[in-house]
Amino acid sequence: MRNIIGGVQWAIFLIASSIAAPIAIAHVFEMDTGDTTLFIQRTIFVLGVACIVQAFFGHRLPINEGPAGLWWGVFVVYAGMVGVMYPTAADSLRALQSGMLYSGVLFIFLALTGVVTKMKRLFTPAITFTYLLLLILQLSGTFLQGMFGIESATDSIDGTVAFGSIVVIFITFITMNHKSSWVSKYSVLISIGLGWLLFAALGKASHIESKATKLIAFPDVFVYGKPIWDSGMFVTTLFITLLLIANMMASIRVMENLYKHSFAIEVPDRVKEGSIASGINHLLSGVFSAIGPVPISGAAGFVGATRMISIKPFIIGSVIVIGMTLSPAVMSFFATLPAPVAYAVTFAIFTKMVEMAFTELATDKNQSQAYKVVAFGLMIGVGLMFMPATSMASLPNILATTLSNGLVTGTIIAMMIEQYLLWKTKAR
Repeated sequence: MRNIIGGVQWAIFLIASSIAAPIAIAHVFEMDTGDTTLFIQRTIFVLGVACIVQAFFGHRLPINEGPAGLWWGVFVVYAGMVGVMYPTAADSLRALQSGMLYSGVLFIFLALTGVVTKMKRLFTPAITFTYLLLLILQLSGTFLQGMFGIESATDSIDGTVAFGSIVVIFITFITMNHKSSWVSKYSVLISIGLGWLLFAALGKASHIESKATKLIAFPDVFVYGKPIWDSGMFVTTLFITLLLIANMMASIRVMENLYKHSFAIEVPDRVKEGSIASGINHLLSGVFSAIGPVPISGAAGFVGATRMISIKPFIIGSVIVIGMTLSPAVMSFFATLPAPVAYAVTFAIFTKMVEMAFTELATDKNQSQAYKVVAFGLMIGVGLMFMPATSMASLPNILATTLSNGLVTGTIIAMMIEQYLLWKTKAR
């Protein structure tokens, strides 16, 4: 029974932390309600399957897969190419669909040739700290906007939504640190449930309006047509895949460190297998015309908060997610989850990530060098986060996509600085 309840908690967390991306992408491509619903279904379905693939054949850690932020950026860029490089939105989406297939092959190729294994050495405590802190800083603005009911630049703070969000944060902190192990273990599930009820009482929860005509509906494949060769997309995909590998390894390292420092559990190195599994998951994304997935670092915060380290509830939760995507009525129900509730609970979970980041930095043997590396990474990464996206519109797509992501660019700069300092030390 504990595993089933834990599975339900994982399922809700996976959906709550992933549903925003397909909705946003559907919006920029001006999809209608029906196409948006199907796009969400395909994306969440692939994420559920991706978790199963990683759990059995990949890194074998309870790390949920989510829509990759890098792919999110690429989708937005390619939406802007409709009418310029691609005649219609369907043509642009067809190129992106093919890009997922390219990425899948590249993931597997780089894993089998040993490139991925060599890349893992770059993730020292200083780099992991930089990555985690940039991730937290990048998402904190989104969390606060969602918790205050701000959906666009012209919106004002919604006092009722802000009040409800603050209450949900307190509920989450109380349940996370409760004396009862049962309450703390299922704190996320309890917080989302109570938060949903609170927002319903405040009149800020959507009504369920399911227009589903089928009891079971399987996601379609190759929705935008057969795969095509697009040289521009391949070049973009090559670069994006390397960045996604770095993202994947950071997420795995964070979870490994959590197991080691908080639970005294040594985790075997399965980065190579994780990369192969990520390749399979990207191939599935291409087949089902969805967004490419990546292991989410926030999973460590979830596990740290609930102290639910067993992978069994994670697998059960993934199966539940897959089952829910096959039911249009169930998907319609979960689509009514108030976004501020999801943001508030995730905000509380990410406070654990801050704690993990500083604990990781403290393990670096050369603190003086680590501070220099972190300073460069954070200043450049955060600085790019404040730059307007329009300022990079004239740059090549690959460069614009990278520089518009302060998380990735800051982490790469930190890696380069650290490798230079290490080389300089050895050269003496």
